[in-house]
Amino acid sequence: MFDDLPPDLDRLHTLRVWHTLWLQRIDAKIAALTRRQAEQERGRRNRPAPPDWIVELGIGDQRPPLQVHAGDCHMAGRRRRSVDREEARRLLAAGLKACGHCRPDSLLGITDLSGRPALAAAAVPLIEHWNRPVATVHGQVGPGVQHNGVRP
Repeated sequence: MFDDLPPDLDRLHTLRVWHTLWLQRIDAKIAALTRRQAEQERGRRNRPAPPDWIVELGIGDQRPPLQVHAGDCHMAGRRRRSVDREEARRLLAAGLKACGHCRPDSLLGITDLSGRPALAAAAVPLIEHWNRPVATVHGQVGPGVQHNGVRP
């Protein structure tokens, strides 16, 4: 049998003390991690549920509403206020912008927003911009270039 322990009693006692100290450190670390995990679990259990709907607010004294988001949307800014389902529907119907990522208008069952004049008027220039012909001039592609290579 291979024995790598020292042959004398003094060194064996020293090793025993050293290992006892290490066991105490390990036990203290285990206890600290156990407490931390229990605190994290308590925090997860006691954390309030996220709101169903969020209104992102603007900057300034008035802080006007900017967008409606689903409660778990990670695209919402830091300035926000939770709202209930009816207020979210009312704000969207009144013309407030819906988040393009979480699509609260679809989640709330609001599919026909074309009756809102502000949005319909704002959408026309965008549609015209994206529908302009794009052609190459000397190998370059650019918006607003006519198919014959002449800029309007």
